[in-house]
Amino acid sequence: MLKTLLAQIKEYKKDTILTPVLVVVEVILEVVIPLLMAMIIDKGIEVRDMNMVVKLGIITLLASFISLAAGGLAGKYAAKASTGFAKNLRKAMYYNIQDFSFANIDKYSTAGLVTRMMTDVTNVQNAFQMLIRACIRAPLMMVSAMIMAFTINAQIAMVFLVAIIFLGVLLVFFMTRAHPYFKRVFNTYDDLNASVQENVNGIRVVKAYVREEHEDEKFKKTSTLIYKLFVKAENYLVFNMPLMQLTVYGCIIGISWFGAHLIVGGNLTTGELTSLFTYVMMILMSLMMFSMVFVMVVMSIASAQRISEVINEKSTLHNPAEPDYEIKDGSIDFNNVNFSYFDDQEEINLRDINVHIKSGQTIGIIGGTGSAKSTFVQLIPRLYDVTKGEVLVGGKDVRKYDLETLRNEVAMVLQKNVLFSGTIKENLRWGNKEASDEEIVEACKLAQADEFIQRFPDNDTYIEQGGTNVSGGQKQRLCIARALLKKPKILILDDSTSAVDTKTDALIRSAFKKVIPGTTKLIIAQRISSVEDADLIIVLDDGQISAMGTNDELLESSAIYKEIYETQKKGGTLSE
Repeated sequence: MLKTLLAQIKEYKKDTILTPVLVVVEVILEVVIPLLMAMIIDKGIEVRDMNMVVKLGIITLLASFISLAAGGLAGKYAAKASTGFAKNLRKAMYYNIQDFSFANIDKYSTAGLVTRMMTDVTNVQNAFQMLIRACIRAPLMMVSAMIMAFTINAQIAMVFLVAIIFLGVLLVFFMTRAHPYFKRVFNTYDDLNASVQENVNGIRVVKAYVREEHEDEKFKKTSTLIYKLFVKAENYLVFNMPLMQLTVYGCIIGISWFGAHLIVGGNLTTGELTSLFTYVMMILMSLMMFSMVFVMVVMSIASAQRISEVINEKSTLHNPAEPDYEIKDGSIDFNNVNFSYFDDQEEINLRDINVHIKSGQTIGIIGGTGSAKSTFVQLIPRLYDVTKGEVLVGGKDVRKYDLETLRNEVAMVLQKNVLFSGTIKENLRWGNKEASDEEIVEACKLAQADEFIQRFPDNDTYIEQGGTNVSGGQKQRLCIARALLKKPKILILDDSTSAVDTKTDALIRSAFKKVIPGTTKLIIAQRISSVEDADLIIVLDDGQISAMGTNDELLESSAIYKEIYETQKKGGTLSE
């Protein structure tokens, strides 16, 4: 974990190193100043030597200004280093997420990743800033002040030593008890963010079903749990300040008692006693600072572990050593394919799949909910890798292709259509960033999207996040147009026309036949009308191929297909 985090300091190494160096200068001068003050009292004021007072006063003043400058610069470099470190952590996580396969993405919730990139990084950033500044300053000042105290009077300095041991043991005890609660808190933050994200995304459904009270209660439950966990952690941390004050006042009383006796006995001067009071404050303030660092580090350890987990997550998909960059055609072959999401031979999602599809064919895929239709097509562009067997595209195993090449030639409109905030053109150019306006218009015509686009001002409009300002059918047609701009050898529509009317669905399929006859088309659909004119229809049932053939062949040979066909046709007759 530590190695992973430190690797992200990168270009901020100079600031990270300069901060503790300047802190050392600041601390040394701060420790020297009480000694100079003692000399002013003993060698200047008490013997009435004003020249010595002025001389030592000027030296003290210079030391103070240099210490102030060093402290200010240390703060500046610490801020720069910590914010840069946080920037690199977010960048490392975000870039690594872009390389995740679907299998990697399945391990994390969206809310969990957002929490890691925001709350967790902020925690680590604050801890890092304190580590390179306060964590250097506190022990260095404490040790330096202790040395000076022992130099002045070892007997009184023993009071400091006892106080440090007493306070240190108690702080470690309370901090270690608090850590498990902080760990649970940040995991619970994921649930809270997930609840908020889900509620905001589905606010129309919440209001339509009058479920505001239920959502309020769900939010209250999670936020109350976070509150209780923080309270339990703070129940330990709350002892920090009282213990500190107890130790400070105890030291002052002890030093006053022993110091008074030593001054009377002639073994300690007034200036030395004054400097000892300053050193006791330095030592105990250092301990307080150290305890604050300790609290921050305890809080951030859980965050650091969660960040490292994302950065170190390795994609389950990799390019081969010598990848192929050319795909001959859109033919597809499944040879003895098994697939499991968890790479578990006992829990197979697809079993014994053998299919051979010629380039340019239109394939219909139909089956009940949970029959693994989406899983079947997701193996073609290597969104997942097969557990057993092989998937061939253009006559070669998909694992031999360069991933980018493969996915550029296999355009997929996913079951859940996603549009990003931006104009329609910006969204469509995800398919081809170099696409001309003419190509965009052509793709929109093929997807039957041109009709509603023309009604927008200037034939373009701004799409809100998630495409909330367009209908489901419009969103589907825009996603199809986006896929067509890739000019792929294989086009996969994963139930991507479910929100459009049957007439528009038929127009889209007719356009595909005329304009892209050489593209292999796989159409997952719930409606028989969407696939009945396909060259081959695959019926999936519980992760296995139940039957294959044309519409007429399946009506004769497949009970599942016949049942779906008759149910839909009968339903259509009744509705008329």
